[in-house]
Amino acid sequence: MKYLVVLADGMADLPLEALGGKTPMEAANKPMMDTLVKDAYVGTVSNVPDGMVPESDTANLAVLSYDPKIYSKGRSPLEALSMGLTMTETQTAIRCNVVTLSEEQDIYEEKIILDHSADEITTAEADALIRAVDEALGNESRRFYTGISYRHCLLWDNIPSDYNFERPHDHLGEVIGPYLPAGDAGAPYLELMKKSYDILNRHPINEARRARGLKPANSIWLWSPGKKPQLPDFNEKWGLRGAVISAVDLIKGIGICAGMKSIDVDGATGNVHTNYKGKADAAIAAFRDGYDYVYIHIEGPDECGHRAETENKVIAIEKIDGMILKPVFDYLMATGEDFHVMVLPDHPTPIVRRTHTIDPVPFFIWKKEAPVTGAPEFSESAAAAKQQYLEHGYDLMRLFL
Repeated sequence: MKYLVVLADGMADLPLEALGGKTPMEAANKPMMDTLVKDAYVGTVSNVPDGMVPESDTANLAVLSYDPKIYSKGRSPLEALSMGLTMTETQTAIRCNVVTLSEEQDIYEEKIILDHSADEITTAEADALIRAVDEALGNESRRFYTGISYRHCLLWDNIPSDYNFERPHDHLGEVIGPYLPAGDAGAPYLELMKKSYDILNRHPINEARRARGLKPANSIWLWSPGKKPQLPDFNEKWGLRGAVISAVDLIKGIGICAGMKSIDVDGATGNVHTNYKGKADAAIAAFRDGYDYVYIHIEGPDECGHRAETENKVIAIEKIDGMILKPVFDYLMATGEDFHVMVLPDHPTPIVRRTHTIDPVPFFIWKKEAPVTGAPEFSESAAAAKQQYLEHGYDLMRLFL
């Protein structure tokens, strides 16, 4: 028995005037999803428990069968694990975005956050910036480490991990003052953020980016702290050899922490221009190598939601359908072995809001021979109409198996 999960991060959305009142899922030409859903169990699921922030770590933990209220310790420790960093019990990992702030205002608190990803800066450029920050602000107790694109990590020893930071992508276009770390507890973090602007704003990398018409990555933004993570072993829990395929350190870290194989794909970027074919080929290779459960995570729809890129979000969904789901499904069908397929987002990332929301998401589970509810298409409204609502995302696994 084989199990395929296609997790289209942030795919769920709201109706958009630009799409004639349709959501990106409804507007996308996705024949594979729309065919399979007709013979599948279809419903909606809440992957983020009430009272928790709708982050990808929380939601993906749930889809992988881990109750976020028990196991969610912040996204940064999982990202650190994926980056090959070894955390001690006294260290806190903190996500360190490189972001674009407006330059007109002299006072840091009066600046506006223009882009949480600095125009999706390349990893090579970001590496030079993070190295500059670490050289200036790192010391024996704290070090900065390069991740992928705009997503990086700060490891800080003997500092509290419970400060409630604001997420940068929640406040695009807003003055940052009200959302910066505050009070005595926030002062150490705010000092680093303010100093980073002085280091980065006129860095040669950013001057070169301006010359090319790109936004500068002129400040760090700290958020989502957490201690060293621990998850029950996925393989032992379910009796399956599991593999995760993702371009995002967070998802890789969840897989590694759960004892699953994390498979890297050349050209996988975490945005709409990722290597879709490479991810499909890697999944097929994993099944051939004896893995029973393959979890393909695609970040593109989520990034398009954050960046308010309607057309690209539709394109990302179409490429996931045609370049990932179809070839892997066709391979599994050709083997003659029984298999199950589940397709879903982790959380919505509506274009009009440019951030994650806590709303339930559509899902379908396709099996060769199983009771079905079926739906005319795979969309938010069609799934909701089935009135098959699952309150806890971590219960999906039992339904799937």
